[in-house]
Amino acid sequence: MKIDESWYIRPQKVGLRTSAGGVVVRIEYGKAYIALVKEQPFGIYVLPKGGVEKSEDSLTAAQREIEEEAGLTKLQLIEYLGTRARLTYDKRKWVTTHYYLFLTYQKEGKPTDTEHAYTCEWFTLDGLPEMLWPEQRVLLESCRERIELLVGKA
Repeated sequence: MKIDESWYIRPQKVGLRTSAGGVVVRIEYGKAYIALVKEQPFGIYVLPKGGVEKSEDSLTAAQREIEEEAGLTKLQLIEYLGTRARLTYDKRKWVTTHYYLFLTYQKEGKPTDTEHAYTCEWFTLDGLPEMLWPEQRVLLESCRERIELLVGKA
């Protein structure tokens, strides 16, 4: 399925959902690598993210979702990246996702989500694979300078 502009137009009578996730960066050999996840058997890459539970704030939710989907737990918060909004995959809810930039030196992790089969892979900004959600690629490009600063400090 191709994600087009219709996912970014909010219909009047859809439910609302708040989500959180992150851009997780690992620096190795002077290069920045970005963690992307894919759910089997779909095989399309996304940033790790998911719903905010009632008892948590968006930062806590982002860290939990990254652990559930990517298995990464050693996260250093760099900064808040803002929100992106669109319809959910089934087009039944309007989801606003809060994104954070994290740094990690953890290369591998074991996803903890027991309902889905996620895998985490690392990509350079110039070597990103096809991604399901166009706004996530735009987000990655918009924080390119911040990520390159991290490389310079490493």
